[in-house]
Amino acid sequence: MKTIIIKTSKREEIVDITQKIEKLVKDVKKGIALIYVPHATTAITINENYDPNVCKDFLNFLKKLIPQGVWLHDRIDANGDAHLKAALIGPSEAIPIENGRLLLGTWQSIMFCEFDGPRERKIYVNIIKE
Repeated sequence: MKTIIIKTSKREEIVDITQKIEKLVKDVKKGIALIYVPHATTAITINENYDPNVCKDFLNFLKKLIPQGVWLHDRIDANGDAHLKAALIGPSEAIPIENGRLLLGTWQSIMFCEFDGPRERKIYVNIIKE
């Protein structure tokens, strides 16, 4: 298992981690990359990153769907929305690998979602070879 460290700079942001994962799988003939975040206020998703507006739209949609400051958990540490967003998106993705390449679509990227930053975060990558 490999660990990637990400330092986020905003409360909410999306970071493209595709190139970091590609470096880890370059010598794998065939398998699966399992990407997992061990944080209750972060998530992993796959989406387009060619147009940066997709990431902005994604965050704006989640802000409208799950607003900040209205949840019972906010009484403890004011991040109830971050927990809900992370749970909705999910902490992991599994991506097939073939001939050292992630089998992502043309416009797909692997995105780390920060909902309660800025912080230093870990991403675990487990490569299962066939």
